Amino acid sequence: MHAWPIRTRADTASACARCGRFLKETKRGLAIDRQAIAELERFDGKFVVHSNDDTLTAEDMALGYKQQQRVEEAWRTMKGGLRMRPVFHWAPHRIYAHIAITVLSLLLERVIEHACQDTWRNVRDDLKRIQLAQLSSPNGTVWQVTEPTAEAANRLKALKIKPPPAILRLD
Repeated sequence: MHAWPIRTRADTASACARCGRFLKETKRGLAIDRQAIAELERFDGKFVVHSNDDTLTAEDMALGYKQQQRVEEAWRTMKGGLRMRPVFHWAPHRIYAHIAITVLSLLLERVIEHACQDTWRNVRDDLKRIQLAQLSSPNGTVWQVTEPTAEAANRLKALKIKPPPAILRLD
């Protein structure tokens, strides 16, 4: 156990206020309070969720909380694909729109997962393999779509989406 020397009573009080209940004062200075840490370890892996809706069960509230994490992950994924910078809203109508888009992105994810009977991450990885290539030559430019892999073709079929044409444009 390591102790840090403390010179004055005021220093001790401010150090304890900053470090909370995990330190205790000893004759040699501050030391880690192992008992306080052990007491808090009982709560590791647990979380508390409360609501003003008395009709919700504890399971419903826990699922709702976990769903919030999925919404946030879906939003981060969508923003990453769009290469959006961080978004800060002050106006109520913009906050509402942000939340609506986030919920819609999660709904889209869920519809895709249900139709494909797989996770969004796996579906996204399969569909990511469909690429658009620009081929330039002295005679012109061709915009060509790579042929979907078997997995990607199955995903498109499950989603009832026609595969893109092989050649999109000739210039």
